[in-house]
Amino acid sequence: MSRKDWTSPAPLEIERPRLPWWTMLPKPVLTVLSPVIAVGVLAVAVNFAARRVYRYPIALTTSVGLVVLGCWHGWLWSLGVALGVGALLAGWWWLWRDSFTRTVGGQLASEFRRVRVYAVVWRRTMRLSGIARRVGRSWYYPRVRRVRADGWRDRVLVGLLHGQAPNDFEDRAAELAHAFGATSCRVRVDKPRRIWLDLIHRDTLAASVAPPVLAAADAVVDLGRLVVGMVETGREFVLRLVGNHLLVVGSTGAGKSSVVWALLWALAPAIRSGQVQVFGVDPKGGMELGRAPGLFTRLVYDNGADAVELLEHVATLTRQRAAHFRESRKKAWSPESGQPFVLLVVDELADVVAYQADRGLKARANAALQSITSQGRAPGVCVVGQVQDPRKAVLDFRHLFPTKIAMRLDEPDQVNLALGDGARARGAAADEISEDTPGVAWVLSEGRRQIDRVRAFHLDDHHLDELGAFVRDGSSPAVLPAPHRPEAAA
Repeated sequence: MSRKDWTSPAPLEIERPRLPWWTMLPKPVLTVLSPVIAVGVLAVAVNFAARRVYRYPIALTTSVGLVVLGCWHGWLWSLGVALGVGALLAGWWWLWRDSFTRTVGGQLASEFRRVRVYAVVWRRTMRLSGIARRVGRSWYYPRVRRVRADGWRDRVLVGLLHGQAPNDFEDRAAELAHAFGATSCRVRVDKPRRIWLDLIHRDTLAASVAPPVLAAADAVVDLGRLVVGMVETGREFVLRLVGNHLLVVGSTGAGKSSVVWALLWALAPAIRSGQVQVFGVDPKGGMELGRAPGLFTRLVYDNGADAVELLEHVATLTRQRAAHFRESRKKAWSPESGQPFVLLVVDELADVVAYQADRGLKARANAALQSITSQGRAPGVCVVGQVQDPRKAVLDFRHLFPTKIAMRLDEPDQVNLALGDGARARGAAADEISEDTPGVAWVLSEGRRQIDRVRAFHLDDHHLDELGAFVRDGSSPAVLPAPHRPEAAA
């Protein structure tokens, strides 16, 4: 055999070990500095042990305790204690599951998933996804500072490298989700140089959410905190009407009306007593808002002259209230002002401001709505607008709506149009909402960077009948659209 046929062996594919700089010092210097070096090595060892105890407190303390018990009293004692503790934990979990999860279960799950899911592949994932940085021969990795397992998601607190930004992780959210076996990955900023990675494993909003029991007729309604659904974390989905306007964006069948009906359900006692007046425009001939017309002071079923006159009426009311508060030296509307709060609901907003064939009516509708949305927050007027297409060509004053709700959308680009630039990269995948989950949405409120995933209450026809009867039984002439009837007074 010729030497030309030989194959050269591959070089050893490991990096040359790098020793600490002080090991290269001369022996006399090492002898003199040996106490300092010993203290330094001890400090590093203590720091290493403290970090491990902080990350895995239950696993390490239990293991060390069993080992010490086995060395002193025998391994049968350790086995018996382990079985006894296991039985107690199992009974705790069986009888008081919520208490167990809050106290022990969540921590155990967090420690297990940190080792099993993240610690083993973290550095490799950072390299392959392009997040790690290499300077010379050295690699630098973002550090995992904390892992919290919530059952349906894992929250991973990551310390960024110098020169890194949250965008480095947002741009690779899909890669991170697949690497760690999650359905999606979202990025939240905790503070400078620290971010949270929310790795989602299960959809907590897959099932519809039933509304609570109607509040009592004399209940006090807080217009700054109306419960209209549930957030995926389990807390209440709350919307504010005072000093606010809401824009609901979603394609056909996304469940936009569920937000409106949930709001009216929460407002029922205030509508019944006349403390809140609701005006509505339903260009679809009453197919949506016409299901409970008794809730509205005035309801128009088209996008023509009547709808424009209603919008101009509310705009005039807004200006009159602003003048009144200015003269009385009041900064804004309050329940003590003696005037009802005004809620204007416009279903299919684009039919009124963009698709109207009559240019005169279209101009008047745009002028009225822009006047209300720009001036109505302080005088106690709130607009809830629903639209399918969030483009500027359709709604060029969407920036006047402080709270934006994006339901199922057709295209990824529409997410940023509805919620603002960068919303899609931060995890608000409204274009990926299933058609089987109407009412699910992403919500961005004024002054907040975090976008919440929520689901509004589902009100069926039975609920709307109950709501209409509740309001009708105690309504006053100022609230009902119909004129006052003598027989009703009797």
